[in-house]
Amino acid sequence: MDIEKIASDIINSAIQIHKALGPGLLESVYQTCLAYELRQLGYKVETELKQPFQYKEITFDQGYRIDMLVEDSIIIENKTVDHILPVHEAQLITYLKLRGCSLGFLLNWKVGLMKNGIKRKVNNHLK
Repeated sequence: MDIEKIASDIINSAIQIHKALGPGLLESVYQTCLAYELRQLGYKVETELKQPFQYKEITFDQGYRIDMLVEDSIIIENKTVDHILPVHEAQLITYLKLRGCSLGFLLNWKVGLMKNGIKRKVNNHLK
C-alpha cells in the first residue's frame, strides 16, 4: 500500500471531522471518529494498542499505548491540548522506533483550524 496515500487520507479525514465537530470535544471522540472514517475507506485501524518494549532481559508491557495504528505502518497520537509540547513529539518518535514504523502524526484537535494541529514525524532510524 502507498504510505503517502494513506497519510493523505488520514489528514483529509481529520480535517473533515474537525470541520464537522469543532475543537471542543474529548480526545476519545475524535479518535473514534477518525478510526471510523479510515475504516470506511477500507483501512485496517487498531486503537489503544499496547506497545511493549524490552531492555536486555527485562520486558516492559504495561503503560505504553499507541492511540492508533493504521495499516500496520502509520502511528497517530491524538491530543486535545493548548499546545503540542516536546514531550508529545518525543512520545510519538519513541513509538515509531519501538514499533519499527517510518511515519507518524500528532493530531491536536484543540485548534481553530485543523491544518494548524497536524505534525508529521518521520523515523529515519528503523530497526
